[in-house]
Parts: sequence; C-alpha cells; structure tokens
Amino acid sequence: MEMEKRFKVWAYKEGDPPLFHKGPMNDIYSIEGHFIDELESSRSPFSARGPDEALAFFVPVSVVNIVEFVYRPYTTYARDRLQNVVEDYIGLVARRHPHWNRTGGADHFMISCHDWAPEVSNGHPQLFKNFIRVLCNANSSEGFRPSRDVSLPEIYLPRGKLLSPRPALPPDDRSVLAFFAGGVHGHVRKKLLRHWKDKDDEVRVHGYLPKSLNYTELMGRSKFCLCPSGYEVASPRVVESIYAGCVPVIISDGYVLPFSDVLDWTKFSVHIPVTRIPDIKRILKSIPEEEYREKQRRVVEVQRHFVVNRPAEPYDMMHMVMHSVWLRRLNLKLPL
Repeated sequence: MEMEKRFKVWAYKEGDPPLFHKGPMNDIYSIEGHFIDELESSRSPFSARGPDEALAFFVPVSVVNIVEFVYRPYTTYARDRLQNVVEDYIGLVARRHPHWNRTGGADHFMISCHDWAPEVSNGHPQLFKNFIRVLCNANSSEGFRPSRDVSLPEIYLPRGKLLSPRPALPPDDRSVLAFFAGGVHGHVRKKLLRHWKDKDDEVRVHGYLPKSLNYTELMGRSKFCLCPSGYEVASPRVVESIYAGCVPVIISDGYVLPFSDVLDWTKFSVHIPVTRIPDIKRILKSIPEEEYREKQRRVVEVQRHFVVNRPAEPYDMMHMVMHSVWLRRLNLKLPL
C-alpha cells in the first residue's frame, strides 16, 4: 500500500507537557493521548526521522489538558483561552520552521476527542482555513468539513487497557431486538428515553443499569444497539456496538461517521433521524431477516478497523485515521 511506504509524519517538538506532547490515555478522551504518544514514538510506522522526510506535520496539542489545567478554577467557559494557546503554538512553529507558511497549514493536523476541540479554529478562521482537524465531535451542522476534516471514532478505554472485540454471538442467539442504557445527556437521549424507557420488551431502553444487569452482555445479546448522540454527536456506543457484533443504530443528525471515505456505513449500520425516534421499533422490525444477517456479518468484518493497537498495525483504527489524513493531504495536490 502506497500510504504505508510514503506517508510519514513529523510531530513538532516545541512546547512542554501537559498542554503539549501529553494527553489522556484512558476513559472517554483516551484516543487523543494515545495518538499523541503514538505519533511521537519512534516505534510508530508513521513517524518521520526528520521534518524533511515528512509529508504531514502533527501539532501535538492536548485540548483535554488545556481545559484541565488552563481553565481551573472554572470561572469561565469562554473558548478564547483554548484558542489563544493553540494559535500561539502555531505562531511559534511558523516562526521557527518553514513548513506551515509553505502550505498555509494545509499539510498540518491536530487530533482531539474533546467536545470543545472544533472551536479551536473559531477565533481565527483564516489561520485554520486549510488546517486538518481530526475530531470525534464531527458535526457537519457546526462547521465540520468532511473534505478537509477527519472524523475520529470515540472509544472508551479503561485504565491500562486496549480493548478488542469479543467473540460475537450468531444472529440466532440474539434475543433482544434493540438495546440502549445510559444517562440523559442532551436532547436526543432525552427524547429517546421519554418515548422508550422501560416501556417495551423488544426495544430495551434504560437509564443507568442496576448492578444486576450487565451492559456488555446485553449488547452481545442484541440484534441492534441504539447509539444516540449525547451532548455532542459522537458516542463511544458506536464502537462498543461494533465490538459486540451488534448492528449500530445511529440516532443523530449531522454526524459525519468515521472512515466514510472507504467504509459504506449503510452496509453495516442503520441510521434513524432524531425526528423518527418514536418509529424505532417499526423501522427495525421492517428490516428483512436476510438484510439484518448481512449487516451483522459486515459488522464483524469491520471490527478490525476500530481496534487500537500500539504501535499501530495495518488497517486498525490508527491506521484508518492516518489513511483519512493521507487522503486529505492528497486532495491538496501538494508535492509528494
């Protein structure tokens, strides 16, 4: 594969932890930290030996840590502090190195799973016009640009662990039509729980589960797993569903799904607009059995693309994200 041979990334060395070069390695924002660590590691297949070898440049800023350390105590949630930190860093590397000015930042990218990350560029849109933002919060109605930005899967990683798919039950052993459990985070979940919470034996929608019920087990026994947006469009439930061999049901408006350049999500998921939440049962039961079985088979097929390996391996999640960056780099028609 051409990308594996040619696509090398240089991570800028300027700046000090924790705002730069270090991010969270567990919980809901963990992908941010793992990518920073991966792209600064000599073991990564994407690491350039020097800037002259690089075809893209990584800005190793941690939005999570900026929010954690710059904003405390939380007297304001105005995004100007976040924007100033990132803009100052870009100004620094642009003065010290030729790479940003050469392309107007078009071969530069950052990675973040924090809800605030898309707003990094709002303070100075012209500066970030060509910049590639790799974001979990990939909402096309809030400025996410599929032609320039990259949608990043949101993956919840427990402390000290890299998760992988479990052996999936076959379709005949999945007795639950649809399943969701979680808190009322945002208007989409509020609507979902209002219509379905504890009201149907086939569409099993719950708030937080009691200790007597096992979340992972219920996902593994379900045909379809409901993945509504939370406060923002992305949810770790999408990847959790895929790991469980459960067909994800995307209940979100404006969510640009990860790896849509190369993966046809219609083949292994279902999309239900927020306005049709009351029709969930009718929509899912109208899907022919053979179509469901084909979707479920394809869910198992795509699992490897959502696995986090360290260092990155061909076709895993990190590899797929970097392929998405590579495609946007090619779209610029810059010299290779």
